[in-house]
Amino acid sequence: MENMHKKIKGKELLLDILFDIAGSILYAIGIYTFAKTADFAPGGLSGLALIMNHLWGLPIGITNLALNIPLVILSFKLVGKRFLIKTARTMIFCTLFLDVIFPNTPLYTGSPFMAALYSGVCIGAGMALFYMRGSSSGGTDFLTVSIKTLRPHLSLGAVTMAIDLLIILLGWPVFGNVDAVLYGLASAFVTSVVIDKIMYGMGAGKLIFIITTKAHEVSARIDEISGRGSTIVKAIGSYTKEEKQIILCACSQSQAYSVRSVAHEIDEDAFVMVMETSEVFGEGFIDTRNKEKEGEIS
Repeated sequence: MENMHKKIKGKELLLDILFDIAGSILYAIGIYTFAKTADFAPGGLSGLALIMNHLWGLPIGITNLALNIPLVILSFKLVGKRFLIKTARTMIFCTLFLDVIFPNTPLYTGSPFMAALYSGVCIGAGMALFYMRGSSSGGTDFLTVSIKTLRPHLSLGAVTMAIDLLIILLGWPVFGNVDAVLYGLASAFVTSVVIDKIMYGMGAGKLIFIITTKAHEVSARIDEISGRGSTIVKAIGSYTKEEKQIILCACSQSQAYSVRSVAHEIDEDAFVMVMETSEVFGEGFIDTRNKEKEGEIS
């Protein structure tokens, strides 16, 4: 049992490091390769560090690391020791790539708008990789995760976007034109979308509510054409007082149209509601049983 525990710990540490390296490379590409030469701040403390680099030539990675100290102190109780240790390791990797490796690589000198888009893609992908391993790139991520802890229903991407907006606006007087703000906003928006798509999009799907008087026929047909099970709930219409059934069916994006069509094929008067779901856990979707077992062992 002890050997198994050590193996799992070793595997988790290796995955953490691999995700840190991959995420740091993407993060550094977004900040140094794209944002730096296009003269805009992409948001976050890295954006603030980029502004200070533009004004005084300070190294981006080291400056970002120094700016993190007060936020670490403020958020220590909320984020916890484990998160801080992981983030410290991630920040060291980010600093290494930002100040040592990427200054020796070619910079993008094309369209500033394209730089903003690809900066957002790379930063968002890098940050998502950090978040997936319970870490972050530091900076306003400490505040983001703290807010997420206090308000778990909020989207990480939306919280990041709100915090970044304040820093992006500083780019106007520093870089001397409003385009710096527009490019920064574009980058931050793409970052938030990429974060949410990577973290939640892979488990996303549709939840379909079907109100009908032919629930068993509809559910049988849904199973036949899609292989999806469904749940039938008895209901009574508040206006007609008639007894009906509600079918709840979770399905993939590609199956939603077929499921909806089946409902109207069998019952023309069926009332159908299709809703977005950010994550679906269970058989046929994301299986968390193995992860939970690993969590119990570790």
